[in-house]
Amino acid sequence: MSKLYIIPTPIGNLEDITLRALRILKEVDYIIAEDTRVTHNLLKHFEITKKIYSYHKFNEHKVTENIINNLKAGAVIGMVSDAGTPAISDPGFFIVRECIINNIDVECLTGPTAFVPALVLSGLPNESFVFEGFLPVKKGRQTKLTELATERRTIVLYESPHRIVKTLEQIKEYFGPERLVSVSREISKMYEETVRGSIQFVAENFKNRTSIKGEFVITINGSK
Repeated sequence: MSKLYIIPTPIGNLEDITLRALRILKEVDYIIAEDTRVTHNLLKHFEITKKIYSYHKFNEHKVTENIINNLKAGAVIGMVSDAGTPAISDPGFFIVRECIINNIDVECLTGPTAFVPALVLSGLPNESFVFEGFLPVKKGRQTKLTELATERRTIVLYESPHRIVKTLEQIKEYFGPERLVSVSREISKMYEETVRGSIQFVAENFKNRTSIKGEFVITINGSK
């Protein structure tokens, strides 16, 4: 029976992959992946041989029709991103929606997602929070920051290493220098780190570094 499996992969430590994810990766007919090179290395580590096809934000609209047709014909396909759970700030939403429209079974496995451990490690209220993913790079960025400045729930953002300092400075500008934040990077990896405190303190911490590496999760205390 045809099915699309959404398969989370480790965000750092390869031991975080589940036994079920490994079994499904072995059983599917083929895998669609954000970066085939990254997925090839993952499969090679676990001694899995499987055909991998490219599926990313630049080609998803072009290749989805063919994938849907394969699923209708009975294929069982696994989808992975470079790290974490597909469709969470990564490709995946579009193909899942098309499967639902076409009455194709979709199953999402449980597994790694960067913002969950970062939220827990922040020490900020987590009974209610809003996940925003990446802020707009240009258009709409100031509007989004203005909107979030009055959000009462804890806010969770993703950011890249080359924009982290700029983003922290902008958060300080829109939220005020005393707003509490927590910034986690390299989650589950050897150099995992979480810096907590006022946005003034945290922004200065990263601004003074000569080298900044890793993917970042920013957790911000809600407005009071």
